[in-house]
Amino acid sequence: MLKDLLNKRKYFTISSMPLEEISKEEEKPNIPTGMWSKCENCGTIIYTEDLNSNLKVCQNCGYHFRIGAVERVEYVFDTDTFKEFDIDLVGKNPLDFKGYNEKLIGIRIKTELKEAVVTGEGLINNIKTVACIMDSNFMMGSMGTAVGEKITRAIEYATANKLPLIIFTTSGGARMQEGIFSLMQMAKISGAIYRHGEANLLYITVITDPTTGGVTASFAMEGDIIISEPKALIGFAGRRVIEKTINENLPDGFQTAEFLLEKGFIDKIVDRREMKKTLYKILQLHEVR
Repeated sequence: MLKDLLNKRKYFTISSMPLEEISKEEEKPNIPTGMWSKCENCGTIIYTEDLNSNLKVCQNCGYHFRIGAVERVEYVFDTDTFKEFDIDLVGKNPLDFKGYNEKLIGIRIKTELKEAVVTGEGLINNIKTVACIMDSNFMMGSMGTAVGEKITRAIEYATANKLPLIIFTTSGGARMQEGIFSLMQMAKISGAIYRHGEANLLYITVITDPTTGGVTASFAMEGDIIISEPKALIGFAGRRVIEKTINENLPDGFQTAEFLLEKGFIDKIVDRREMKKTLYKILQLHEVR
């Protein structure tokens, strides 16, 4: 019995940490999650509220944080004027790709988006405009059948109603889980853009980071006017793939917006904080009312 009492487990432990250190631990501020953000370019720690009020552009170096379609609607269109098209149009699994259905369900719950593009009609300083806004949060903005169909329908609506078209691109390219059905969207969208142009209507592309693969190889580079956010990655294949294919070293920054502007592939680089003003000027110059 005495042995059992002596072997009884301890009910509390005494910390070996000095009292001074315990006091310091208690004095540390409790910072709520998400209050501060770190710039991926310069490393500056930014108060998140200040970052948001600056349209998610670093005040120190001008780095443009990636933003979603909902935020872009708020930044570009007049308040409460954007009316979304085809809200319930979603992609299927045409190739019965294993795990794809589950992945789509999980991403829809996480992002609160139905697909990788939001399409609709809204006002930019009272000028009615049709827009397609891709979102990299949804499977890296990859282009599946639903994305292609939504963009095509929006273009056809703009053509039928004689409205200008703006497409904000961001994408990792065609969606591999949908195979050839995904690649077909390149031609379908390009055909709709051609008919929009034949009707003498304006099409503006706004390229954002990153825009790659089949999106770059089709409608991203087909705008009457092509503008880009600063430092956006723009390309078709990856750097290493190209270097191994041509057996040559490529110059630094060759897939950046700045490099493409220098080579004449895009028309202008526009800071996000000036985007609405710039788009409005372009629409005005083309006598869009």
